[in-house]
Amino acid sequence: MIDEPFLAVARGGTATHTPVWFMRQAGRALPEYRRLRGEGSINDAIADPDITTEVTLQPVRRYGVDAAILFSDIMTPLHAMGVGVDIVAGIGPVVADPITTRSDLARLRPYEPDVDAPYVGQAVRQLVAELDVPLIGFAGAPFTVASYLVEGRPSRNHTRTKALMHTDPALWFELCDRLADIAIATLRSQVSLGAGAVQLFDSWAGALSPSDYRRFALPASTRVLGALADTGVPRFHFGVGTGELLAAMATAGVEVMGVDWRTPLDIARERIESGLGRGIVLQGNLDPTIVTAGWEPTREAAVEVLAANAGHPGHIFNLGHGVLPETDPGVLTELVTFVHEQTRR
Repeated sequence: MIDEPFLAVARGGTATHTPVWFMRQAGRALPEYRRLRGEGSINDAIADPDITTEVTLQPVRRYGVDAAILFSDIMTPLHAMGVGVDIVAGIGPVVADPITTRSDLARLRPYEPDVDAPYVGQAVRQLVAELDVPLIGFAGAPFTVASYLVEGRPSRNHTRTKALMHTDPALWFELCDRLADIAIATLRSQVSLGAGAVQLFDSWAGALSPSDYRRFALPASTRVLGALADTGVPRFHFGVGTGELLAAMATAGVEVMGVDWRTPLDIARERIESGLGRGIVLQGNLDPTIVTAGWEPTREAAVEVLAANAGHPGHIFNLGHGVLPETDPGVLTELVTFVHEQTRR
């Protein structure tokens, strides 16, 4: 029986308490994860359905969160298709041959989840059978995935990406269209196998000005999220440093908008709802670095987040980005209990 608070709130309803989950809750901070992973690569772990299943379940057991998120990576489809992407420890996604010309797009053929990455589907099946909370599926938004493909690795300034957008917009839009198709195939496959919600990560959208975001990123994200409308599952959207973009991002077609730690929830809600003309559920937004300082600073920060939400029922508690490797898992367990107790209705 699926636990209801997470899905109830995500759909705009109410629950007995504010649901909690954490981005990157599966993995890095957990000693049981490190023991299981050993020295192998993350791509090898993702390719093993049993490891993926166990890693996804670990934070649910440890923290008592209200949802699980599939242990995977936004670059997994491209790796599975043989595009030449590796996840390098301490760096992130590294692309052997960055995309620079139209001929490079030939590598981005249609993605077939059951053929290219059947292990992901098997892990989803196993998780849906075992979990007593909803499973969140996810994909990378076209802009963020494209930035890795163009830059060749994580970038602070996204210099090559922005140059391509402005000097060859036709190539840029074709690249984003192909990546949108891959994201749609990824998310629809996960939902068809039982994922109860999906999150589209546009992690680096905050690198864009509002006008560039609306021109170069929003259309492809809107197409991805729109392609999930008929599934009936709640759609989440999130990016880092996107305080000035929240109103635009929410128009892509979402039920839940993620907010990073830089924008208080009351301000985020005002910005988004004034742009949409309707209410929306917010997710966030405790600064993940504060959690590494221990329980008391974390408790104080959680109180601030809850105060900024001001009792609004449309809130899913999360960090403002992912769990950091240095985090004490015990603090996150306390945090889940605290939020549940403070918000119990």
